[in-house]
Amino acid sequence: MDNKNKRRQLIGTVYSDKMDKTIIVKVQKKEPHPIYRKYINKSKKYYAQDTKNLCSKGDIVVIEESKPLSKLKRWTVKKIQQKAVN
Repeated sequence: MDNKNKRRQLIGTVYSDKMDKTIIVKVQKKEPHPIYRKYINKSKKYYAQDTKNLCSKGDIVVIEESKPLSKLKRWTVKKIQQKAVN
């Protein structure tokens, strides 16, 4: 089997694009509370590699797991699903 097929992919919104070749992607998910079973919105930020600096704040992107690229970066931008409307 090819190892690239096993890599996780997440869909999120670009939270910050102020760094060079790096973006911060905010991924939100809903999960039930362990006791009360009410759905709670949870979010997490991921640092992702954007080599060509194509992403801007508000874009919806697909990020994919990769090898560690720096202290915090473990994801790369696979594609931009939707550009932000400014």
